[in-house]
Amino acid sequence: MKECSHLAAAPAGEPEPLSGTCLECEAAGTQYVQLRLCLACGYVGCCDSSPLKHASAHFTESGHPVVRSFEPGENWRWCYVDNVLV
Repeated sequence: MKECSHLAAAPAGEPEPLSGTCLECEAAGTQYVQLRLCLACGYVGCCDSSPLKHASAHFTESGHPVVRSFEPGENWRWCYVDNVLV
């Protein structure tokens, strides 16, 4: 089973979300499917099922590897580097 070493390197605790929605989708007038929270900096972006995939774009630009679902009742995490749920 594949594991992730990046979660252990994430800052302690969880960062304050920088917004409550995907601001880029709002600015572009597009609809997102679900949201993801970057555990390194608090950026909130749309998931890969959304048309513009802003959370993945944030990873590509920033190198911040781990996000968690920003949907109510969900707490799973995803590592972009290892392509694994953590």
